[in-house]
Parts: sequence; C-alpha cells; structure tokens
Amino acid sequence: MAAGATGKVVQVIGTVVDVEFPQDKLPAIFNALELTVAKEKLVLEVEQHIGNNWVRCLALGPTEGLQRGAEVKDTGQAIAVPVGPGSLGRLFNVLGDPLDNLGAVKVSEHWPIHRPAPAYEEQETTAQMLETGIKVIDLISPFARGGKVGAYGGAGVGKTVVIQELIRNIATQH
Repeated sequence: MAAGATGKVVQVIGTVVDVEFPQDKLPAIFNALELTVAKEKLVLEVEQHIGNNWVRCLALGPTEGLQRGAEVKDTGQAIAVPVGPGSLGRLFNVLGDPLDNLGAVKVSEHWPIHRPAPAYEEQETTAQMLETGIKVIDLISPFARGGKVGAYGGAGVGKTVVIQELIRNIATQH
C-alpha cells in the first residue's frame, strides 16, 4: 500500500480496468490511480483486490485507446472533492474539478468521496420548510428540507412541468 507504486494495465472491459502491481504494493480500496491515455489524464478508482497482485478498478473517464501494459501510478489517497463556502453554487465532476469555467475553487478543505455518514447526534433534527417558489405547493403541501416527495398523477397532467419548475426555482434560489 505504498503511495507512488507503479503497476500496469492487464485487462480492460469497458470502464472496468484490472491493474497488476508488484508484490506487497497493492493500493488500498478506494485509492485513486492515475495514467495517461492519448495525452489525457485518466483516473481509476480501486474497487476490489482480486488476487495475483491485481486490483479491479473503475475508470472515471473514457477508456478508448487504453491498452494492456500501460503504466499506472498509485496516488496513495482516495479521491477528494472541495468542500466549504467556496464550493457552493459551483459545478464539479466526480474528481472535484470545476466544470463551470469560473476559475479555481477557493476552499481550505477537501473531503474524500467515500466517508462515513454523520452520526445521528451531528444531524439537525429540526424540521425546516423548503421554499419551492411555487405558492400553491408552499401553502397547501410544503416540502420538508432534506425529505422525499413523490409526484403522482396520470399521463399528461403536468408532473414534468412542475418538477422542472421546482428545479429551476430551487437552483436559482440557492
């Protein structure tokens, strides 16, 4: 489990990539692995140790052009994304890279994408209303923030229109 260990691709099946590492240098589960395919950086995430010093990985990008024998480097850490006030309202990919062309993200913390859920004691227990911006819904059937809502109705009654309006209102408000 040494950071910086180098392995090689032994099998590619769609977005599933098997990588072989030297004896006793297998990366930990959820570690990010990096390699270059057609001058582009490709990140793999270790999902399973499958024996014979092989790890099974999920490619977090296109695998076109990836060949057996390609060199893979273990980053020694899990994928982490920016968190904090500077990340609010921004658009990211799964690797935490901004996709909104607003420049670099100014945050002081990065959290791994695989982490335990907060303890029950840490969760807020007061019910808060989610303002949808649709007066009828807010008055007759308010939604609880963080809750779940079902949209039932027959064909052609406007479920999709209401959901699109909710998404638009909530996205522009927050």
